[in-house]
Amino acid sequence: MVKKNNEPVVLQVLPEMNHGGVELGTVEIASGLKEAGIKNFVASSGGRMVYDLNKIKVKHFELPLKTKNPIKWLINARKLEKIIKENGINIVHARSRAPAWSAYWAAKRAKAEFLTTFHGTYGLGPLGIKKIYNKIMTKGKLVIAISTHIKNHMKKYYKVDENKMRLIHRCVNIDNFAPEKVSQERIIKAIKDNGLPEDKPIISLIGRVTRWKGQHLLIEALSKLKSKDFYCLIVGSDQGRIHYTNELKDMVKKYHLDAKVQFIDHSFDIPAILMLSDVVLSTAIEPEAFGRAAIEGQAMGKIVLASNIGGSLDNTIDGVTGKLFESNNSQSLADAIDWALNLPAKEKAKISKAAIKNVKDNFTKQIMCDKTIAVYQELMQK
Repeated sequence: MVKKNNEPVVLQVLPEMNHGGVELGTVEIASGLKEAGIKNFVASSGGRMVYDLNKIKVKHFELPLKTKNPIKWLINARKLEKIIKENGINIVHARSRAPAWSAYWAAKRAKAEFLTTFHGTYGLGPLGIKKIYNKIMTKGKLVIAISTHIKNHMKKYYKVDENKMRLIHRCVNIDNFAPEKVSQERIIKAIKDNGLPEDKPIISLIGRVTRWKGQHLLIEALSKLKSKDFYCLIVGSDQGRIHYTNELKDMVKKYHLDAKVQFIDHSFDIPAILMLSDVVLSTAIEPEAFGRAAIEGQAMGKIVLASNIGGSLDNTIDGVTGKLFESNNSQSLADAIDWALNLPAKEKAKISKAAIKNVKDNFTKQIMCDKTIAVYQELMQK
């Protein structure tokens, strides 16, 4: 039966547990709850990050929650209802649309509280038809927004009441992303494994290779730089978007940047790549829901240049922890890179210190978990 006391017992529900921001956030919250002594579970269709849940001894229930078939939603809802009742779960936290429908029905039948996290600006479709599908993410008794941009999006398109929204930014794990955590051996290995030059300032753009992330904008900006002494890393998988990757490589040839730009389709040591970078970029041409890459760069004490849209407005302080450039404007990005590459050492040190402080004050895993636990406790009090 569902527990009647005020102690949260939480089930997080999402489509799968493969690599991604939603999955990483799920593991971080599961870990934070475990450390706080709060019983919690996760349900998804599985994936490699189930291993991370097993390591922290958080039970995972495997269900076909990635499906977009409404009939299967109903079947999943029955299974989730059984899980909720058998494990005394009193809060169901949905993190994605398709499984949220099953989670909503299951929570309702099992008399558990329903909570959602709005992770992105989901497409509205022709004439806004997909708003019906998306709207499940506003059905939580409380709704977590991961940035001011997402909060404003919910108010504008879904008319969500300000009183039911809770702003909780995503985080960076400073146990992994901190200058003192990256040994010299790891930096040397990253240089050798990737054949990187040691005598040039390194610019890095880390993230999925997809058009809205703006890799093409970066290459165009590099062709306009006044500074000629640089080496650029574009790190990330194209996840099968081979046409876009080929387009990027053609641009590199067109601008004669072959000796200055390197594509790394994956890296198992992102902190080391960041540590050897001088400038870290976030070049999205559409608003990032939050933009974790920007705070990972700041956590490592690097100068971050980010588009002046979306979540970057929350996580990058213009002129203090880095610079905001005009989105989708290659000249503005080029000017920002030139600015960063030509900063005096004293100014670089000042920005580095401010960037690390910004992360420690606002974007740690502990802060995100504490705020989320406070929302769970608020639901129990309600």
